[in-house]
Amino acid sequence: MKVIGVTGGTGSGKTTLLRFLQGRGAAVLDCDRVYDELLARDEALQSDLRREFGEAFSPDGTLDRAALAETVFSDPARLRRLNAIVYYHMGLEVRRLLVEAKNRGTEMAVIDAINLVDSGLSELCGLTVAVLADEKTRLRRIMQRDGIDEARAQKRIAAQKTEEYFRKHCKIALENNGTEEEFLAAAEAALEEYI
Repeated sequence: MKVIGVTGGTGSGKTTLLRFLQGRGAAVLDCDRVYDELLARDEALQSDLRREFGEAFSPDGTLDRAALAETVFSDPARLRRLNAIVYYHMGLEVRRLLVEAKNRGTEMAVIDAINLVDSGLSELCGLTVAVLADEKTRLRRIMQRDGIDEARAQKRIAAQKTEEYFRKHCKIALENNGTEEEFLAAAEAALEEYI
């Protein structure tokens, strides 16, 4: 089974590429969605998060993700600790899901992970692709998508890896600053041989 890793900063437009690959028959493993599912049912992950970030849990025991985000995006050490916990549990689950997809006869899977490289998930991929966009474009997309102001959107961008990082660690880098049609044409040309 071919495995493609897709990454890039928030607001870069990775979803457009994922829809394209899904249309070509790929099973998409959206690590944000996988994380949400794990938060809902994985007692080991919940326990690890509660032990480290108890203040981010509501009295009813549910994780207040906005409170957690505010905590970790302003404290690099706590962000590293959150990532270590999440990467461990996500790694186990993504590997399980890939085996499941392969057993179903899936020919191509895509791992969508903003931290594809740092998490170690890139090691599972035959091809890694970074989707990149300029900061102005990313800010606009994040503000529209998440309903937040520019300062909060800027804080999220600042907490992530740079464009240079993604270019260095991914085999292919795709620019997504123009129209969707332009981006998809570039993506198809760049990925055609592999897919």
